Amino acid sequence: MIEAQELVERALRASTADETIVLVTEVSEAALRWAGNSMTTNGVSRSRSWTVLAIRREPVTRVGIVTSSSVDADDIDAVVTAARTAADAAAPATDAMPLLEGTGSPRDWAGGFTGTGIGVFDEVIDALTDGFGGTHRLYGFAHHQVRTTWLGTSTGVRRRYTQPEGSIEVHGKRGGLDGPGAWAGAGTRDFRDVDTTALLGELDRRLDWAGTAVELPAGRYETLLPPSAVADLMIYLMWSMEGRGAEEGHTALSRPGGTRVGEVLTALPLTLSSDPAAPGLEYAPFVTATASTDAVSVFDNGLDAGRVDWIRDGAVHALTYPRAAAAEFGAPVTAPGENLLLTGGSSASIDDLVACTERGLLLTTLWYLREVDPATLLLTGLTRDGVYLVEDGEVVAAVNNFRFNESPLDLVRRATEVGATERTLPREWKDWFTRTAMPPMRIPDFHMSSVSAAR
Repeated sequence: MIEAQELVERALRASTADETIVLVTEVSEAALRWAGNSMTTNGVSRSRSWTVLAIRREPVTRVGIVTSSSVDADDIDAVVTAARTAADAAAPATDAMPLLEGTGSPRDWAGGFTGTGIGVFDEVIDALTDGFGGTHRLYGFAHHQVRTTWLGTSTGVRRRYTQPEGSIEVHGKRGGLDGPGAWAGAGTRDFRDVDTTALLGELDRRLDWAGTAVELPAGRYETLLPPSAVADLMIYLMWSMEGRGAEEGHTALSRPGGTRVGEVLTALPLTLSSDPAAPGLEYAPFVTATASTDAVSVFDNGLDAGRVDWIRDGAVHALTYPRAAAAEFGAPVTAPGENLLLTGGSSASIDDLVACTERGLLLTTLWYLREVDPATLLLTGLTRDGVYLVEDGEVVAAVNNFRFNESPLDLVRRATEVGATERTLPREWKDWFTRTAMPPMRIPDFHMSSVSAAR
């Protein structure tokens, strides 16, 4: 199989377009599954995907994009030619900008592919083997991926980045498949920081809470959101912070005559940020794009991506603007983030918030989040895998699931207490976004709009 760097160089040499961008991504994955207190499957895979973007500049700028998974060097010319043909037929590019000039260093570009293997799960397997002897039935999945991307352009850009990431989710059941269940999970780069035994201990605690069950009606409840639930809501907020949509009046970040940048949402000193250098949550410090959207442009490939504060000290601070949109609206160029951190709360843990609650609900995770109204960022969704009743500082019972209607923007406004930030795994968006650090949050009037029959 041809090496990734050589694939890039050969594709660039073969191209007859005015300008060319080539991205190669190699992925090594390891997966582990278990069900009913026994291991079921495991495996390792490796794949390659590469994209050629051919740019025609006359009479107007057009871009042709072709992606291939071939590992045969003889296919390079055909893919490059197909991209050039696609460019000839493409619609004019509304985000056209000059390509960046070469900014990569030899260290960015050099180096081969690094993979993963089943051995990354050794400590997980040991802990699960011990846990299989407990009073619960365990089900779950662990996944590890190492992804390396090479970016080369006809204007001299050469950049490379390796991204390791992984996750583990464990579901526990007591009393058969129809009995109470609980969930715990964690995100990681390499599983060295995952305490699987502690996850299993948390499952046992939640299953103990479910020994008593009560039914509650829909309504507004004081609700404690754990870091995982906060992550799912804040990710959707960050995904919605596109400058063009806000400027054109299409989103919840719009206001008459402009955007809501500068608007104070809360008196709490909260900062929502993305930072490619955040310890344990690192991501590529440059843009890689195989297609253009309102948030990112293929013409920005190789652009440096630094820290962005989406919300700073409680106020809306930044929106995403590719270079073309930034020039159009007179805004700073801002690339989307690939991690998300919410900071500025107290040192309180979720247990500390429970201890200070007279009566309320404690959630575990959220799922099936869908947008109801983009003008207010109103979302609907369901609670999942454990809703618990808190009375006089203690969890006293499990409660039925609910459907809820809430806006992440409104939750930031209405939060009365925010605790300590910790690495967490978003449940709903885990397949797309795992690198988050969030605090628990107290909402005095979380809207449970209806009772859900989901179990």
